[in-house]
Amino acid sequence: MDVVTFTRQLVDIESITGNESAVANYLYGELCRLGYRTLKMPVEGDRFNLYAVTEAGDRKPEAVPAITFSTHMDTVPPFIPSSEDEDRIYGRGSCDAKGIIAAQVAAAERLRRQGTPVGLLFVVGEERDSLGAQVANQYAASTQGPRSKFLVNGEPTENRIALASKGTLRVEIAARGRMAHSAYPELGESAIDKLISALACLRTMQLPADPQVGPCTLNIGLIEGGRAPNVIPDYAHADLLYRLVGPSNDLRQQILAEAGDQVQVTFPLEIPFLRLRSVDGLPTMIAAFTTDIPQLTNWGEPLLIGPGSIHVAHTESEYIEKKQLHQAIDLYCSIAQQLSIS
Repeated sequence: MDVVTFTRQLVDIESITGNESAVANYLYGELCRLGYRTLKMPVEGDRFNLYAVTEAGDRKPEAVPAITFSTHMDTVPPFIPSSEDEDRIYGRGSCDAKGIIAAQVAAAERLRRQGTPVGLLFVVGEERDSLGAQVANQYAASTQGPRSKFLVNGEPTENRIALASKGTLRVEIAARGRMAHSAYPELGESAIDKLISALACLRTMQLPADPQVGPCTLNIGLIEGGRAPNVIPDYAHADLLYRLVGPSNDLRQQILAEAGDQVQVTFPLEIPFLRLRSVDGLPTMIAAFTTDIPQLTNWGEPLLIGPGSIHVAHTESEYIEKKQLHQAIDLYCSIAQQLSIS
């Protein structure tokens, strides 16, 4: 398998979250052509996950491989077709995570020749709501579903194994006021003023830190509100995102206290902080981002590693180093061999 060509073929199929069916169908055809037993796992509409298994030696066909390689097929917008130079492959999804798909398939091919079977799980929706991972977890929980011992999840970690992955806590803050003519502000009640006051308190709030993982961080990602410059605003809203380094209970209480009673605070989403298994002899890192791993609890003990840098993912110049792509194949094979005897 030419992993560079395969990566470019995947990148050139647009698969922004919600529109993964074309790339999933392409992968399904390639995996079937290579002789994998491949299952389409329906998710929503025409969207589906893929689960494929290899066979080796005298392994029984119905047996589940102890190790599953997994990553996601969807990308963030906008679609950017592939290109390459001597050292890099460019394009949307090149490192997040279509290059990883190519490396995992190439590693599975090599492991099959060496007599070590693995599973391949490629899911939809990671960039939005992890819906594909949730469906895969439900499938694995069923009596017919696979239960591998280890899950090797692929995200751009520059081929370093993650010791931990920060969690995510989304916070929505809403303020209500009363409209009035801006020439007579005393007749109104500014929702924006209330929101600004709450955000100022939250920005100066001391956040927890972990000596190994680092600090919890805050991003105020969206602010909206008001009617017009000459109208006292009756509504304002902000979306915040905290990167967790531990349990969120104390942080939630602190946010509620600091924001005050002039605003309404809700917590629509939490992805928990995770400490992860490592492998001897590999360089390590801390993933400040979240992954599908918390939604794949039925797929085995998780590890997190993949080629590419998260620092260029989601950017106009997203790329993956060809050298890292080839190194990832060796790493995935080495990890699978170590885990298979543990």
